[in-house]
Amino acid sequence: MLRSAAMKAAVYYETGSPDVFRYEEVDEPVCARDGVVIDVKAVSIEGGDTLNRLAGEMAGKPHVVGYQCAGVVSEVGPDARDRQVGESVVCIGFHGSHAQRRAVPAATTWTLPEGLDVERAACVPIPVGTADDCLFEFGDLQAGETVLVHAGAGGVGLAAIQLAKQAGATVLATASSKERLARLESFGMDHGIDYTKSDFVAEARALTGGRGPDLVVDSVGGRTLEQSVECAAYRGRIITVGDAGRGSVVPDVSGLRANNKRLTGVFLGAEVFFNPSRVRPMIQRHLDRVLAGDLQIVIDRTYPLAEAAEAHAYIESRQAFGRVLLIP
Repeated sequence: MLRSAAMKAAVYYETGSPDVFRYEEVDEPVCARDGVVIDVKAVSIEGGDTLNRLAGEMAGKPHVVGYQCAGVVSEVGPDARDRQVGESVVCIGFHGSHAQRRAVPAATTWTLPEGLDVERAACVPIPVGTADDCLFEFGDLQAGETVLVHAGAGGVGLAAIQLAKQAGATVLATASSKERLARLESFGMDHGIDYTKSDFVAEARALTGGRGPDLVVDSVGGRTLEQSVECAAYRGRIITVGDAGRGSVVPDVSGLRANNKRLTGVFLGAEVFFNPSRVRPMIQRHLDRVLAGDLQIVIDRTYPLAEAAEAHAYIESRQAFGRVLLIP
């Protein structure tokens, strides 16, 4: 049974534009036997959050959207023996982050290393874990290869640029302006492509001596994915990891065959469920690297939880460089 209404959340009763959000009191979450309840301190708005708000499935009415947040454990279920009240953690789940409190399985939480603030921690598991999987687990990136990262100024893009450069790759990235590309240079980007001014296929080939990149990380989808297949090198690998472009084009990927290219879909959530023994330490390692300063997390803006509509609208304006946070 749900408890009486005692917490605030950004909710909606129907999907649509950011103005569907309402800031209301809702029932507190119930702690499962193998779960925890977290007092949320920072919410990282993921691209999937905006897509779900636009047209995704709703768990109920009102619906609380959101994959990722960080905070302090306030309740622990009897079977969650590796968690304690008072611990600072970051967590992921299919919905529920846009609220003052959240219940999740203990298995989808990570303890913050001492000294790491909740704001940066809230930005790590999904973007950085996804970037790691796109590059290495499924992308097979090797030192000396060239990778093209689409949407370089986004959460996955910024993480992928850093991880690829640190692995010894040459890094190409796309963004929507010269100014945004200039900022990406300090994170390890070798060559930037302003996709609003030039054909990224032609640019990527020119920058690789006509060969094309060995690996393309595509979070945009649609026509862009079709072009990613086109521009990749012979026997190149293309990772599809999102549909941020929200286009209606169904990509033609028949070009894969003639040049023995490989297209792979990546969804971190499935790996968290099916391969936790690999993913859990990988994400914990990245939390440690953020604390050590080896991996940079960029927070563009923070908004009060009550201003979730404004925060989502800002993300959809494509002005953000890095993460946008909600603070309950």
